[in-house]
Amino acid sequence: MIRPGQTYRSADPRELIRIRIKTYAPGENRALVVDAVTGKRPRPILITALHATATTKTGQPRRTGYVLETTETR
Repeated sequence: MIRPGQTYRSADPRELIRIRIKTYAPGENRALVVDAVTGKRPRPILITALHATATTKTGQPRRTGYVLETTETR
């Protein structure tokens, strides 16, 4: 479940991008995210790009989207 305050990291190991969910209303197809470190660069992102695990259903590592890093809420 997507909640404000959760942080995600890029699934692509070549990128060091971390984002934090700022706002999300259940049932919507986008969440507003900001940079996890600075809190800047607010932008909407499709919730289909947010994943709870770093692997796909077949066990392969994810290469796209963002993987849940922490479930803390702020």
